[in-house]
Amino acid sequence: MCAVASSRIDYVTVLSAAAASHVFDLASYLASCLPELWRELYIKTISHEANLVRFRNGTFEYLCDIYSQLEMTGSVPYDQTVQDRVIGVCGRSSRAEEAASGKRIKLELSEELEGTARDDGHFMARSIGGGLDLNLYSQDRLLNRGWSAQGKIYRRMEKYCREQQGTFCFSRPIYSDGSNVPRWLEFGVLKSDETLWVELFDN
Repeated sequence: MCAVASSRIDYVTVLSAAAASHVFDLASYLASCLPELWRELYIKTISHEANLVRFRNGTFEYLCDIYSQLEMTGSVPYDQTVQDRVIGVCGRSSRAEEAASGKRIKLELSEELEGTARDDGHFMARSIGGGLDLNLYSQDRLLNRGWSAQGKIYRRMEKYCREQQGTFCFSRPIYSDGSNVPRWLEFGVLKSDETLWVELFDN
């Protein structure tokens, strides 16, 4: 886990900074500052030039690295080892039908899932307002379906968001190579008592 340690955010410090600033709306504060923290850390952990863009889909905002746009303009050489990918997602849980609005961007999954132990996972579950296309990634089947110990925790977090609509939550993939398949997934939920429940999952 040494590699992932350098890619973690100290969320205790983030909450302490919010308290010191007497933040009234913690969810809005996190929605504003977390993507910037993720962006800064991501840039430090990659060797290729990044093309970071933000999209809103329903009640969630996506921070993505669309490297292929740089390739198409000729500003970087074509590199088949670097793929377009999501860097982080945050927003508030909502009804599934609210995910229909917003920009539809398709990121190609880097591997065929049929016959493997992987699923088309969702950074944000459709049951809490997560959309399709941009929201999809190759996810460990045991984690996605709640069949492992980690998967059970993951499902409990999603259930919390589903049962309490309007809950601020985030999903941040952590990569160990240039593909769009995360090695780890960091999932966080701002609970009603304003404590932050964050878990790191193997993928």
